Amino acid sequence: MQGQANFIGRVTLVGAGPGDPELLTVKAYRAITQAQFIMYDNLVSEQIRALFPKNAKTVFVGKAKGKHSATQPDINDLLLDAALKGEHVCRVKGGDSFVFGRGGEEMLMLAKQGVEVDVIPGITAASGCTSYANIPLTHRGLAQGCTFITAHADKKLDINWDALAQLKQTLVFYMGLSKTDMLMEKLVSGGMSKETPVAFIENGCTPNQRVHIGKLDQLTALKTQHQIQSPALIVVGEVVSIAEQMNWLSQLTQHQLQQTKRKQVLPLTA
Repeated sequence: MQGQANFIGRVTLVGAGPGDPELLTVKAYRAITQAQFIMYDNLVSEQIRALFPKNAKTVFVGKAKGKHSATQPDINDLLLDAALKGEHVCRVKGGDSFVFGRGGEEMLMLAKQGVEVDVIPGITAASGCTSYANIPLTHRGLAQGCTFITAHADKKLDINWDALAQLKQTLVFYMGLSKTDMLMEKLVSGGMSKETPVAFIENGCTPNQRVHIGKLDQLTALKTQHQIQSPALIVVGEVVSIAEQMNWLSQLTQHQLQQTKRKQVLPLTA
């Protein structure tokens, strides 16, 4: 058994960030571009998949709601089988493996079987996508903290909604697109104002990013009106107003530039 252990491979859990390949860490980029065997999720963007080596074996193990996809036990079996065959697996996940990425589950499962696991952190979607949308997660006078919440659960969401609604922090909901009615009802009944700014960030940190802003009691209406599709984050909190200010300032700057250009082309008068 001791001699057999020398042939066990290892698994590298790579956080690929929220979509933009330039947001990959140097370590993640090196692991991906030098990999020989890659298992990847559906939230790994096309631009990052384009970096996969041409000669690498690639296996898609993404999970998508409402579609036939690999289950977590299936993924665990594939990872373990490859590692026990002596292969070095590069397990690529969108965002960060340890933020709603089930990286901890995979790491523990592999470690229990004697498989070496390396972890490379990535920029989680909440941080990357809000930054690209000009929404700071914290801002003096508006939010002194932030909370990341998954709106998806195998059985029932075990959340103290009253406490969450009264945190006066930025709330970022992952996987909450189908739960907008519930989010509105729970937060408002917990004491949060209906006027609290909210934002949808769809396909964040990609060329297809869309940001739509409104109020808490408009959450479902915004989703329907703009036909928001997954993947999308929901941001709730006063910091969303910063993005609105940035939009106004951008329009003002463009107006000023146009006025300056008009003055420059005016003909000189005698």
